[in-house]
Amino acid sequence: MATVWLIRHGESEANAGLPTFEPANIKLTEKGNQQAKQVANYFTKQPDLIVTSPYIRTKQTAQYTIERFSSTPQIEWLVQEFNYLASEHRINTTLEQRRPMAEAYWKRCDPFDKNGTDGESFAEMIERVQILREKITLLDDEFVAVFTHGLFMKAFLWVLLTNSVEVSPTIMAQVRGFMESLPIPNGGIVKLEYQNSGIWVSGLTTCHLQQQMKSSGLQGKLD
Repeated sequence: MATVWLIRHGESEANAGLPTFEPANIKLTEKGNQQAKQVANYFTKQPDLIVTSPYIRTKQTAQYTIERFSSTPQIEWLVQEFNYLASEHRINTTLEQRRPMAEAYWKRCDPFDKNGTDGESFAEMIERVQILREKITLLDDEFVAVFTHGLFMKAFLWVLLTNSVEVSPTIMAQVRGFMESLPIPNGGIVKLEYQNSGIWVSGLTTCHLQQQMKSSGLQGKLD
């Protein structure tokens, strides 16, 4: 049986409401670094593989786990965030400033819409989700920690729970509704098990963040 943890990165500059530039270069805040330490301390056994997205905030989140388990191999997979807004619409803007553009994107509900020069379409993001699903099915008896992002995690869970491979405006609207209904805090861990040709969700873990969540509330902002 293979075990996979999907781990959302710690609080980023964008999550904290700060202006940001390139999505790949958004960094963790001090609070995000504390969450990353809590994630590393939560492990009760050494993972066989540590995976990050290409984005700095997942690499920073993973760094404390990497330091704790220095002999564990590390690799990069394309599990980065769903960036449906192109870079030219994001430069030096906050999450709140981008919200009207984000709402307009989802309202168009076009799964093949590519916003600007480097925006990712919904269909392309779902393809990356399917690639991750295939990677998990190829695992043997391994424990893999995947440091990734909120929207991508939710899209993965939707595909897993519905077993849907279709891409359409209706599906896109359903995924959006699912994303809005499922809070995954920064540093939250979704635990998966692959067994008997099926991937099973064993739960969302936030107990390692409990004290922080009591004092500051659930962090649900996604970026």
